[in-house]
Amino acid sequence: MKKGLPGLRALDHIGITAPDFDEAARFFEEVIGFEAFYEHGPFSSADTDMMKDMLNVHPRAEIRRVKHYRCAGGPNLELFEYASPDQRKEMPKNSDWGGHHLSIYVDDFDAAMAHLRAHNVRLMPGGGGPTIESGPEAGLRSCYFLTPWGLQMELISYPNGKGYEKNTKQRLWDPRRA
Repeated sequence: MKKGLPGLRALDHIGITAPDFDEAARFFEEVIGFEAFYEHGPFSSADTDMMKDMLNVHPRAEIRRVKHYRCAGGPNLELFEYASPDQRKEMPKNSDWGGHHLSIYVDDFDAAMAHLRAHNVRLMPGGGGPTIESGPEAGLRSCYFLTPWGLQMELISYPNGKGYEKNTKQRLWDPRRA
């Protein structure tokens, strides 16, 4: 018997809640270049547990706005503006439970780094260095950076492939050919 979900095809989207919806929308559209394709909301319930039952949030939580973005050849991004009585207001680190980052593949790493610098994006020190020379990540260059509200993102490029690709055919989607 095959393991996993029947009919599994791809990662469809990633949802992110930002503290300032308009600031996040501007950043994703103007600095990163994601393409917005629709917006909707609000959603809430003043007298039922719909929000808790459907989304595992506080029953009085409100989704004020949602905006959907196409991210070139990768999964879509769903940007949320939430208000909730029990809302936590700190960004998780990668090392925290639920920690995460968004990684963006680019063809020209140096040009992308220059673009981020020109927009005063905070790049993590030590990032953007030389290409990794050996091991499964051979061929990779990357640099973590932070959005204006502190979301961790990563710029990544491996125009000639990664080392592990010499030993497996597991990678079906290739950002270099999307």
